[in-house]
Amino acid sequence: MDERDWLILHILYEKRNITKTGQTLFLSQPALTTRLRQIEDEVGAKLIYRSGKGIHFTPQGEYLAKSSKEMLTRIQEIKDRITNMHEGVRGTLRIAATHYMTKYKLPRLLKLFKTNYPQMEFKVNTVWSKEVLNLVNTQEAHIGFMRGEYSWPDERKLLFEETMCIASKEPVVIQSLPNLPRISYRTDESVQLLIDSWWRENFTVPPSISMEVDRLDTCKDMVENGHGYAIMGSMILHKTDDVYKIVIRDKNNQPVMRRTWMIYQKESLSINAVRAFVDFSDTIDYLEL
Repeated sequence: MDERDWLILHILYEKRNITKTGQTLFLSQPALTTRLRQIEDEVGAKLIYRSGKGIHFTPQGEYLAKSSKEMLTRIQEIKDRITNMHEGVRGTLRIAATHYMTKYKLPRLLKLFKTNYPQMEFKVNTVWSKEVLNLVNTQEAHIGFMRGEYSWPDERKLLFEETMCIASKEPVVIQSLPNLPRISYRTDESVQLLIDSWWRENFTVPPSISMEVDRLDTCKDMVENGHGYAIMGSMILHKTDDVYKIVIRDKNNQPVMRRTWMIYQKESLSINAVRAFVDFSDTIDYLEL
């Protein structure tokens, strides 16, 4: 079995559907079915069977499918090590980052890094902070950028911190917030917990949610156009002069803060590209990116 075979099993185990797996891998259904039969012949066991409810794995197929992620990670590690044997900094740096970092910070950061190391390429996966942890932990990503307070047992660096604030088109009084339309947005669990905890400290009734949007930048646009207030980090409001901002404070009158971290595994520093990126990151003022 080669890398492509392990990838087929990995995707098929996730999709549980031949057609969707073929679409993901850009393989026709007959070609995928033929290759699955060849894998079965190679290992000498039936791996899957079909029923009216879709694809099911035999015990042997279940074992191979669950091993596929580990095998793909190991193959990638070997490729990294081979690349690392060359002189200089080259190869593909795998990065997992939150939506905010991918949109507002990472493009400029990677451009600056590539200026210094032109032989570098990047593979970026945009996910929620909790998934950043998982991807770096399983070594599917060399570097992770996450927001909020999550437990991470290995190396991490604080990149910047920002105050949480109430943003509105018109001036508001904090005590009146329960009666005003609020715009909510999808965000990381830790950030939502931060906002919810502050609300419970100050109010005994729930907020009046008038809109629910999928992204923070969409929420900002709605606020700028006067559709309600929102509670968000101050960084996205940087250079936004036509929005009123009130820093929220905890019961000890301290500003409620949100932090952004870079995480990685210490053993990954043996890879030239990772070590160069971590060192380069130390020279960057992330607030000014």
